[in-house]
Amino acid sequence: MAIFGKKKPELLTELPEQMPSHVAIIMDGNGRWAKKRGLPRPFGHREGAKTFKKIVRHAKDIGIKHLSFYAFSTENWQRPDDEVAGLMKIFSDYLDDISWLHKEKTRMIFIGSKDRFTEELRNKMIQTEKVTENYDEMVLFLAINYGGRDDITHSTRRIAEMVKKGELNPEDITEQTVADGLYTAGFPDVDLVIRPSGEQRLSNFLIWQCAYAEYYFTNILWPDFTGEDLEAAIIEFANRSRRFGGV
Repeated sequence: MAIFGKKKPELLTELPEQMPSHVAIIMDGNGRWAKKRGLPRPFGHREGAKTFKKIVRHAKDIGIKHLSFYAFSTENWQRPDDEVAGLMKIFSDYLDDISWLHKEKTRMIFIGSKDRFTEELRNKMIQTEKVTENYDEMVLFLAINYGGRDDITHSTRRIAEMVKKGELNPEDITEQTVADGLYTAGFPDVDLVIRPSGEQRLSNFLIWQCAYAEYYFTNILWPDFTGEDLEAAIIEFANRSRRFGGV
């Protein structure tokens, strides 16, 4: 694990030939960014949303094929009602204009349950997934109303139903059976997790998919995170030795 503050590592020369296939980012620090400037928290969330779009474009430009963002967790509903409403408004506004996804030939998939959202927002999410489903230059996962434990529970219920119907024998359940029921089924596990803002935890994000991921922590608050910071994380990742339990 590595922690970098505002100072960039001296590795910013060129990107490695072997890029991580799947990068996951926990967008953290929006509220603190706003507080440092004497602004209400919603200002930080809107700046964070701008950073999200910039990083998506940069990641695609440098060859990342799968990119996941933690936007709103199952626990985030506990935040003040006005903050939750503000976040949903930002989310809805972004789904009103997805022309940038078409331009970038990027597929968007929402991971997490859609059940708690309004019908209008659910329809926007479903439509976005439908109209981008044939793009293959990059797959963008947006985790919203997502929790890693909920993800595994969701898969477990699917397995239980299959056993109940006689479609699956308990002794035939494998890790792949579980993986096939996750929201990210059919896509590669995470190689690199990036968390800005100085916090050093996974916070229930893709906990199955991150079993052998490398972690990169930085003190930079998410609205200040740049393409250069993304590249620094990738270069650090390339310098790690990934043994997957071996020697």
